Amino acid sequence: MQKELTIDHALRATWQAVAKMYNEQAIKFDSTMAMAFVLLNIDKENGTPSTALGPLMGMEPTSLSRILKSMEEKGAIYREKNPVDGRGVLIKLTDFGLEKRNTSKQYVIKFNETVRENISEDKIKCFFEVTETINNLIAKKAIFGNLHTK
Repeated sequence: MQKELTIDHALRATWQAVAKMYNEQAIKFDSTMAMAFVLLNIDKENGTPSTALGPLMGMEPTSLSRILKSMEEKGAIYREKNPVDGRGVLIKLTDFGLEKRNTSKQYVIKFNETVRENISEDKIKCFFEVTETINNLIAKKAIFGNLHTK
C-alpha cells in the first residue's frame, strides 16, 4: 500500500501543511498557531471556563496549561474566579488578547475564503461529509473494533 494513497496520510500531510502555514504567520506576531486557536475559542465577552477549553479544542490539559501560562505571561489572557462555580476559573481576554484574537480571525477568514475560491461548493460539501463520517466512525469505535491482533 502506498502511503500517498491512504486517507490517514492525506489528512495528516494536509493538516501538517496547514499548521506550518499558520505557524509561519503567527511567528510574525510573536505567537503560535496553538495560541491563536486558544484565542479564537475564548468567549470574548464572558470568558471561557478553563476546564471547557481543552475538550473544545481537542487538546490535552498539560499542553493547554503550558499554552495558557505563556499567553498569560504575554498579557493576552487573565484568569478570574468563576462567579457561577467558585471552584472554577474563567479564562478571559485582555485588550491585547482581543487584538490578537481579531488578527487570528482575519487569517482564518482569509484561508477559508481562498480555499473556497479555488474549490467548488460541491467538493467543499463532500469534504465536510467525509470528515464528519470519519469522526463518527472514530467516535463509535467502528474502525478497529473487529481487528484482532496477537
